[in-house]
Amino acid sequence: MDYYSSKITALIDEFSRLPGIGAKSAQRLAFHVISMPEERVNGLAQALVEARRGVRYCKECFTLTDDELCPICASEKRDHGTIMVVENTRDLAAYEKTGRYEGVYHVLHGAISPALGIGPADIRLKELMTRLAGDVKEVIIATNSSLEGETTAMYLSKLIKPTGILVTRIASGVPVGGDLEYIDEVTLLRALEGRTEL
Repeated sequence: MDYYSSKITALIDEFSRLPGIGAKSAQRLAFHVISMPEERVNGLAQALVEARRGVRYCKECFTLTDDELCPICASEKRDHGTIMVVENTRDLAAYEKTGRYEGVYHVLHGAISPALGIGPADIRLKELMTRLAGDVKEVIIATNSSLEGETTAMYLSKLIKPTGILVTRIASGVPVGGDLEYIDEVTLLRALEGRTEL
């Protein structure tokens, strides 16, 4: 039996499809949106539509941006000779919050996972290797400390070392099995400063 009208039920269903949103949270969000002033609801809807239409991958590092280059890649103040390789845009944001990393990034959009059928061709490795043809001195591998992250780090190391570019891995401080986006800035900073050569 439906407790709500079809429009409320449809709104709850849409919210519940979002990752990490259960039935109760979806219901709470739906009722909150319904009680908002119409201008704010229109603003929210417009922001959602514009983000979906206008956000794309940076042509250099492949993070999400609404310009051809993200602000980090476009900045002349950043060290373009040091590239930190991360699994996703959330990991990039976690390192940016430390305020201490001055290089640029490369977002793989995943990690190698034979169990899930994700191989090197399924993530942005080819684009990384193209970037390394430029004036790059160091590649910092900052994949997660999971089995997939470690597999990806070892694969990258073997791929990059023959080019003569220094390859480093973020140090301990990041717990095994932990996702970078959930780790505090101090721990991330220690891991970055204590990185070791692979």
